[in-house]
Amino acid sequence: MELSKTTAKKPYEVVVLMHPDATLEEQKELFKKNKATIESYKGSIHSLETWGKRTLATPIGKLKKAIYFHSTFEADTQAIAELERTMRINDKVLRFMHTRLDERVSLAKFMEGFKKGLSESAAREKEREAKIQARKAAFAAAKAERAERGE
Repeated sequence: MELSKTTAKKPYEVVVLMHPDATLEEQKELFKKNKATIESYKGSIHSLETWGKRTLATPIGKLKKAIYFHSTFEADTQAIAELERTMRINDKVLRFMHTRLDERVSLAKFMEGFKKGLSESAAREKEREAKIQARKAAFAAAKAERAERGE
């Protein structure tokens, strides 16, 4: 009796941080290579988003910024090993992190929740910034009032 080895595709997400000086051509080349690797293991890419150049929470070497990418895809576990190997070799890739997602949730539903979380986070950040600006304005007004009274 021979057991056939089936390769189950599992859902993953990846966040890739690329060097801020990476050209558009280098960025496209990396993701063409990643797409070819995923497809060679009979996987498929669901989404790829560019978040643009953002400030890093902690500097990597002397770099304070990086270009962020987020992608979701389905692939075999061996594809992840190959993707990580090729990204370690690439000098323009600063950091990357693959995360296996819950198989019970479709990638479309995951992305819907993910985007909702991003928009809520952005709204909270905007609200926080508005409060800071209001506090600064109130402080400046109080300071001007004290200066007017000669205190």
